[in-house]
Amino acid sequence: MPKFKTHSGAKKRFRITSNGKVKFARPNRGHFLTEKAQGRKRKLRKGSYIAGKNAANIKSLLGK
Repeated sequence: MPKFKTHSGAKKRFRITSNGKVKFARPNRGHFLTEKAQGRKRKLRKGSYIAGKNAANIKSLLGK
């Protein structure tokens, strides 16, 4: 059986926590930050978790 390769794009964007949740950083923090409201940027600082079927798909991409 060949070894499983992790998805390169997924490993850059997602982390698996010790509890098995999938954590990711919010998008829209890259550029054009002067046009975005301060409150919006503040909310984008915090990461978030993916739940349900999407989390299962990402875990399979990461080989977990």
